[in-house]
Amino acid sequence: MNPASDVVARLSGAVKRYGSLTALDGVDLVLRRGELLAVLGPNGAGKSTSISLLLGLIRPDGGRAELFGMDPQQIDARRRIGVMLQSAMLPVTLRVGELLRLVSSYYPDPRPLEESAALAGVGDLLLRPYGKLSGGQQRRVQFALALCGRPELLFLDEPTVGMDIDSRRKLWAAMRALVAEGCSVVLTTHYLEEAEALAQRVVVMGKGRVLTEGSVDALRSHVPLTRIRCVTDLDAGLIAQWPNVATAEREGSRMHISTSAAENVLRRMLEADTSLSELEVQRAGLADAFTELTREDNLIEQEAA
Repeated sequence: MNPASDVVARLSGAVKRYGSLTALDGVDLVLRRGELLAVLGPNGAGKSTSISLLLGLIRPDGGRAELFGMDPQQIDARRRIGVMLQSAMLPVTLRVGELLRLVSSYYPDPRPLEESAALAGVGDLLLRPYGKLSGGQQRRVQFALALCGRPELLFLDEPTVGMDIDSRRKLWAAMRALVAEGCSVVLTTHYLEEAEALAQRVVVMGKGRVLTEGSVDALRSHVPLTRIRCVTDLDAGLIAQWPNVATAEREGSRMHISTSAAENVLRRMLEADTSLSELEVQRAGLADAFTELTREDNLIEQEAA
């Protein structure tokens, strides 16, 4: 496959300023066909500005934004995408089925209404007025509207906010099904477990720049610590002085330890306390990597570099 034809969206050296504020400072970003890309970062990192450039809602002050090799404002590019933003102003009196039929009519090859409703889990809501739905139900309807045009590229901005656990998991399953069909997905989320569960690649942004990108495992490697939790009578202060122990803290009867040499620490703990119980060992997760990458002193060091 031609790598160039495989690219569905691209930012090349994108710069965006709002007066004296530089929202994006030379951002390069590439999304390929059939890929689920999570874009993470603290508030003000440049995530929303990057998405707005790719959607053609704003223009870059420098660099380029492309959708399917075209200007994002071209209708031929826009017909190939679906969008679910953080908020949506939809006619509250229209029924869900009416909204789906209306939005589907804007696309040349939309999904059948029943298929869109099933994917988004709103089949039981088709006769309900949109304004009578709960916040979580409205988010599911917005997801159905985003996918009803059979998009090749789907932008999802905080898609599961307001959803209960069951609805969130169903939406995750729908995202996986869309990616399996070859649809590309750009996901922005504050739920790091969501990105960890879904993303094939993660981009972490801070202060208008891309701090790092790669697979979830690659980002985890930025934090070479393992977390140990157990019930033990050992003294936390003593364990904290052991080699390769970063932190040791007691919370009631439980001990929480971070270490770069889990096997050595575990062996020593078991020798020192034969009654140790309820042992849990967990490698650093995406949340740990995100916290480390977006620490203020790390951002300052990158700016200086």
